Amino acid sequence: MLGDMTRPKDPGGPGLAALAGLLADETRAAFLLALLDGRAWTAGELARHAGVAPSTASEHLGKLVTGGLLGEERQGRHRYVRLADARVAQLVEDLAAHARPKAAVPPRTLREAGAGSAMARGRTCYDHLAGRLGIALTDALTSRGLLRQDTGFALTDTGLRWFDSAEISLERGGRRPLARACLDWTERRPHLAGVAGAALCRHALDTGWCVHIGSERAVKVTPEGERAFADLLDIEAAALR
Repeated sequence: MLGDMTRPKDPGGPGLAALAGLLADETRAAFLLALLDGRAWTAGELARHAGVAPSTASEHLGKLVTGGLLGEERQGRHRYVRLADARVAQLVEDLAAHARPKAAVPPRTLREAGAGSAMARGRTCYDHLAGRLGIALTDALTSRGLLRQDTGFALTDTGLRWFDSAEISLERGGRRPLARACLDWTERRPHLAGVAGAALCRHALDTGWCVHIGSERAVKVTPEGERAFADLLDIEAAALR
């Protein structure tokens, strides 16, 4: 008994407890979820989004920056913050997926219902595509033998050639995995993330295949995008709407 009491503590314990403490606040959680859109936000924008005073927002942002979850930069009088990196985005999205209630909470207003429907249809998840759109693309890549899911997400050799032929550049050589599964919190299935997911999302937005709608992370596929996805992946337009 005494031996168990004197056993050395796991050195990772304090860090894990500190991280949990950072996340255990609704205002800070709201900030992190908003920043999943991949953009840099000002403290004032985040304060309005979360419905808190600017001074309260600054206090919370300071904790998130010190804790390594956010990075910051200043331009003139403005202070911008964004998620520190893709690993933080993955952590936030994964935790959010597990924290979502299994039973859907009814929307309180028509505007809220419309925004929720748009987010479920298609959205950005930090730097890749999610919602039904993200799942449709992931399924199409898999069914065509471009992506494997049986032993974890991995692009096949055919998939690598497909990205090259579609002129979608993959930034290889970094620490980030080429393909990674990200649990979709609306579809409850994994969609494509990692370098390939980010490249596909960036290309879709740069070419106008997808466009942002509203002030949230929601995106929609344009008619040009419907034609491109039909040509490249045999996806029917109805699956993208």
